[in-house]
Amino acid sequence: MRLVDAPLPLRLWHLSSLDAPTVAVVWSLGFAWAAAVRLPLWVPVLLALVAWAVYVGDRLLDARAGLRSAVPHRLRERHLFHWRHRRALVPLAAAAACAAVWIVLALMPAGVRERDSLLAAAALAYFTRVHSSRNRPLFRSPLLTKELLVGLLFTAGCVLPAWCRTHAAGPLAAPAVYFALLAWLNCHSIDRWESRARRSRTAQILAPAPLLALAGLLLFTSLLAVQPRSAALVAAGAASALLLALLDRLRNRLAPVTLRAAADLVLLTPLLLIPFARWPH
Repeated sequence: MRLVDAPLPLRLWHLSSLDAPTVAVVWSLGFAWAAAVRLPLWVPVLLALVAWAVYVGDRLLDARAGLRSAVPHRLRERHLFHWRHRRALVPLAAAAACAAVWIVLALMPAGVRERDSLLAAAALAYFTRVHSSRNRPLFRSPLLTKELLVGLLFTAGCVLPAWCRTHAAGPLAAPAVYFALLAWLNCHSIDRWESRARRSRTAQILAPAPLLALAGLLLFTSLLAVQPRSAALVAAGAASALLLALLDRLRNRLAPVTLRAAADLVLLTPLLLIPFARWPH
């Protein structure tokens, strides 16, 4: 059976690590809308620069480690793409990191900088730990997996800009928790899809995705009367969970790069809320 391949722009969006910054910016703006706050332009720009530089660095380090190991076949196309184009990506990622540092020093208020420094320290500790001890588990607890930690750190980076600018964090609590679970499900699904040993164990993905979607719909109905913006953002997340379940159903019909790109593409459901951008709080 011939596998369905994605259009070239979608493949390049994923292969060049532009998917993570896009998801981060879309959800950070979604959180800001839910909290009824306006983010300065430099905030999504900073988030995009940091996310892109981190993902480029992570994939280059993964590629170097994989090529030096005895099992380079475990590398995915995104790793090989970064390694082939490392002479262009390394200086571009360095420039993005320098631009991010300038934004932090020149435009970020001191109070916000202090709070964000804790997240930056946690992310740096995680990044260093992952790339310095690949032969040992990150943590011994089976619950504290790499996918969960990535989901938590990614969610914190998306929600903090709005959280720091609102006096009432209540509207952000439910969407933030839900997005953390959705980000975990995204990483969990990709890990299972890309693991040949687990490829036939479909229930590991199919079970969490519909359950998370159902939980989102229930949360939507409970929030709608009191926090309609938060309810709408949770509903967008529930749609993403359903789409991840659909991708799992179709995974054997899609090319690997297409499946991986689509897994991030379905996280952009908050864009459906754009027509309601001026919806009264």
